[in-house]
Amino acid sequence: MIRDDIKAAQIAAMKAGDKASRGAITLIQSAIKNRDIEARTGKAPEDDDALVVEVLQKMVKQRRESIDMYTKGGRQELADAEAAEVAVIERFLPKQLSAEETAAAVEAIKAELGASGMKDMGRVMAELKARHATTLDMSKASAAVKAALS
Repeated sequence: MIRDDIKAAQIAAMKAGDKASRGAITLIQSAIKNRDIEARTGKAPEDDDALVVEVLQKMVKQRRESIDMYTKGGRQELADAEAAEVAVIERFLPKQLSAEETAAAVEAIKAELGASGMKDMGRVMAELKARHATTLDMSKASAAVKAALS
């Protein structure tokens, strides 16, 4: 489980005295805990790793947006700090599908559902998320689905 890997990495970072990694891992655990609390009121995912991957992907997306803003604002030291956090977070994410693998998955689902146009994009995206949520960046997948359906 990814949670166990995160816990082991935190212990290793503490033993090694790696303050940067320890801080990032603490942020990861905090975000996961917050998501667990939110899940109490709603429907929790059946797969715990899916919940953790969802949180990690959101954290990476937020940090990439921050990196862009810091770079545009001329604050390279803050952008570098965010990039270091992204590197730590990405250690725990499963291997993401390549562009070719994503296109193949989209084509397979498109053929399976009989999707022909943009009106079917919601169905294709829902099925793609159901099958590949942990190994796929959904923003990139959206672009692939648009290209395949238009």
